[in-house]
Amino acid sequence: MENKLNSILLVDDDIATNFINKKIIQKANIAEYIQVALNGKEALEYLCNLGNFESDDNKSPQPQLILLDINMPVMDGWEFIEAYRNLNIANKENIIIVMLSSSFNPADKAKAESIPEISEFRQKPMSKEALLKIIATNFPFIE
Repeated sequence: MENKLNSILLVDDDIATNFINKKIIQKANIAEYIQVALNGKEALEYLCNLGNFESDDNKSPQPQLILLDINMPVMDGWEFIEAYRNLNIANKENIIIVMLSSSFNPADKAKAESIPEISEFRQKPMSKEALLKIIATNFPFIE
């Protein structure tokens, strides 16, 4: 793939889901860097360059795409969005947030669709095809 995202942030407390999503992203070859946060609090710390995250220069690369779960301990997806709104970080308007959920509750989908910070709501598990649709919709510069 010619062009890639600089970074994708996976926010999910399920280790197996993160492992699978990371493998799908790696096989699709669409990102230089993939970071995992196990809850919304860790994701906020990552976005604010706090905490212990692996990177080549000890500075967390800002994600262009965040794949966000709803149900997590410590800080869930909805709480993350509330806190994210108040973040003062550079280029925040360029970050795409896609909410991933195993919930089939139509209220969750309706709530996500009513939140401007959330670009899409998708069902888990994510597939390579679903990932490529997310990329095609939100990042047309990636071929």
